[in-house]
Amino acid sequence: MFDLDAYLHRIGLSGRPSLAEIHRAHACSIPFENLDPHRGVPVPLDETNLQRKLVAERRGGYCFEQNLLLKYGLEALGIQAELMLARVTQGAPREAERPRSHLLLRVHAEGTIWHADVGFGAGTLLEPIPFGPGEVHEQSGWPFRVVEVGEELFLQAFERSEWTDLYRFLPQVVPLVDIETSNWFTSTYPRSPFVTGLIVASQRSDGTRISLSDWRELGLREQTPTDETVTPVARDQIPRLLESEFGLPGFALDGDGRVVLAA
Repeated sequence: MFDLDAYLHRIGLSGRPSLAEIHRAHACSIPFENLDPHRGVPVPLDETNLQRKLVAERRGGYCFEQNLLLKYGLEALGIQAELMLARVTQGAPREAERPRSHLLLRVHAEGTIWHADVGFGAGTLLEPIPFGPGEVHEQSGWPFRVVEVGEELFLQAFERSEWTDLYRFLPQVVPLVDIETSNWFTSTYPRSPFVTGLIVASQRSDGTRISLSDWRELGLREQTPTDETVTPVARDQIPRLLESEFGLPGFALDGDGRVVLAA
């Protein structure tokens, strides 16, 4: 059984909060991280293991874990949440063929259908937006919108004076078995960036985004809607930064410089 009280406590809420309150609290409380795929540990998606890891152990997770946990929490409140898979287009040409490696939710609540997503790294939505193409939604200074291109919907963010595609998806509900397959690929495929690299990120309600990644050069990035700073990081600083910046204590580096659980 899903422990709703424990989940709400994890994100700093209680009672029966609104969808927007849950979404923002979750996005700003549970860090995005790929530490398990990075260290070769399987990523289970069942309700029990998600509660253990992200709630009881106060870890973070990546999109499949984050948005499934949100789905289970919403369903415990009687809110319907549907699963959809997207192709990440950020940093690639729109026509590039990418795997469907990102999970988002379509949520039915408060008489409206919503696009919910607490699992897109440092640039995820802070609050749900109405599902489908429409107006611009500014969240703590970050503008988002959805546009329709053929049969697909594109989530876009306004960054560096232009609209950037984040991901594209068909507005079709997918079964959990498809999510499990995409999760297995993303967390085990030898060339997956979630296996070969490190990415940890958190968001704050004021719009500040913090991320630590070696997908390019290893660095700590701080972004606001108007500014960005990147501080180079030595690899031996990673465990300290995981604890101080992201609330993830208990990690160390092995002899190859890979993040592992401390002895």
